Amino acid sequence: WRVRIALAMKKIKYKQVPVHLLNNGGEQHSDQYKSMNLMEQVPTLLIDDITLTQSLAILEYLEESRPDVRPLLPGDPKLRFKVKQLSEIINAGIQPLQNLSFILDIEPEMKLKWGHDHIYKGFIAIENLLRDVAGKYCVGDEITFADILLVPQVYNATRFKVNMDDFPMIKRINEVLSEVEEFKEAHYSCQPDTPEELRPKSE
Repeated sequence: WRVRIALAMKKIKYKQVPVHLLNNGGEQHSDQYKSMNLMEQVPTLLIDDITLTQSLAILEYLEESRPDVRPLLPGDPKLRFKVKQLSEIINAGIQPLQNLSFILDIEPEMKLKWGHDHIYKGFIAIENLLRDVAGKYCVGDEITFADILLVPQVYNATRFKVNMDDFPMIKRINEVLSEVEEFKEAHYSCQPDTPEELRPKSE
């Protein structure tokens, strides 16, 4: 999801090959996929004759290889740090703890509380940081890595019953981003492998 947003922002056309994380024990564990991604995780991006894995590292590559197309990091080093700080809170401090591979090992009756509590704790930190740096988006008035990571994490927060009214800045920024065309196109509900029950209902 993060990489789809970044590709759209950078105006890079791509072909998507869905990898189902549950079918037959998880298609990410197949020998074919493992040959491209030794961690057996998504995403994997084939671009510029190389194979890229780990979403934040992929975002860094896209930014560094195409810096003049819709820059996703501020030029100011202090603001750049703030973007990376917010991004890492999500990438390292929240997302791994509610990821499928981790949640599968949690007792069924504890899954919801586990995911909820870890997301809530991370969102407290993000909400406080946003008070000092947010503009229209997470850091100022331009879309950055932090925004790209925030939107999928808010989606997961709703899955784990986090009350977003407790985080008004995160909620506002997510609502603004939900109207950005590149974010709409990349949304989980609009992908080729999205289950029918999760697709937007036509009026």
